[in-house]
Amino acid sequence: MNDRLDQRFSQTLPEGDTHRRDVCDHCGYVAYQNPKIVVGSVVTHDGKVLLCRRAIEPRHGYWTVPAGYLELGETPEEGARREAREEANADLVLHGLLAVYTVRRLSQVQLIYRATLANGAFSPGVESLETQLFDWDAIPWDDLAFPTVHWMLGHQRAFEAGESAGPFGNPPEPD
Repeated sequence: MNDRLDQRFSQTLPEGDTHRRDVCDHCGYVAYQNPKIVVGSVVTHDGKVLLCRRAIEPRHGYWTVPAGYLELGETPEEGARREAREEANADLVLHGLLAVYTVRRLSQVQLIYRATLANGAFSPGVESLETQLFDWDAIPWDDLAFPTVHWMLGHQRAFEAGESAGPFGNPPEPD
């Protein structure tokens, strides 16, 4: 039988640690749980922004930028490019980090890049119902999938206007 299946874990404070952790009762292995890293890009082309309408949950049917979880062994830049291929069949040129967001309730850290289409081509990937380039005044703001998409589009606009070089972070929380 697989030893891993026989392991039992208890919540305890490992010596020298500051957080209670799941620790194997048999061998002392500490099962750390760490935030998930999301990578993505605000992709622009000819003054428009590329959005993907989600074909998957959560938020099926809503618009987002190409983004998703970083895979093991991948750099954030490689992950951002992979996500654009998966969601929009798009090859990107990355132009630097736009923002780093923390979504505490989901234990996520999001690394969002500024990007352009490498060859102008895009189409819906397996995770998208459709993809489209939007003029800024035509972005479907009420149909964006997540609050962070609002943040990143606003931060891209601020970057383009020269208001800040970034990288940006979470907007201030309301009082």
